[in-house]
Amino acid sequence: MPYHFLEVAVTPSIQAAQADMGVDQIRMGSDGGRSDRFTENEVAFIAGRDSFYMASVSETGWPYVQHRGGKTGFLKVIDDQTLAFADYRGNRQYISAGNLAANDRACLFLMDYVRRARLKIFVHVERLALDADQALTEAVSDVSYKGRAERIFRLRLEAYDWNCPQHITPRYTEREVEQAVLPLRERLSQLEAENATLRVRLEALQK
Repeated sequence: MPYHFLEVAVTPSIQAAQADMGVDQIRMGSDGGRSDRFTENEVAFIAGRDSFYMASVSETGWPYVQHRGGKTGFLKVIDDQTLAFADYRGNRQYISAGNLAANDRACLFLMDYVRRARLKIFVHVERLALDADQALTEAVSDVSYKGRAERIFRLRLEAYDWNCPQHITPRYTEREVEQAVLPLRERLSQLEAENATLRVRLEALQK
């Protein structure tokens, strides 16, 4: 695991739990332990996602995990340390928005069920009005989406970590299934056309 991610994640109580389980050494990443800048690998992975989970913590200490979804690539990589997305009107509970106003720390969890990959990202979140940064608003806006954007969330990377694929059950979206069966449908159409042609010829011979 990248060491910097564990610098952020590991607390004395976590160290005690690790010690109880016989874990006494933190593994260093091949890059020297840094994970505070996205590489091309993370950028491509994020761009291919159509959803993610975001965890925040309330002032009373309760965690809250919210699912965020949209068109593929709606979570934008602005630069190698910045993400952003438009926050559209939903159920109007504003739990994440309120939590992040009190504590800007959040953790994103991005899943690729098809390839059995997952990416965890620690970020600091800033809420921006739609007119606060016009260039950023344009970068995250989707004019084809009918939802009403209320604000922009800008996320500053603290650290990320790739999880192992263990226990990830492959799942496929409707679009992925459609793409997978498209060659079969095309072949079926071809065979149906050939059958229709043979049927016409057979009827002609029988007259």
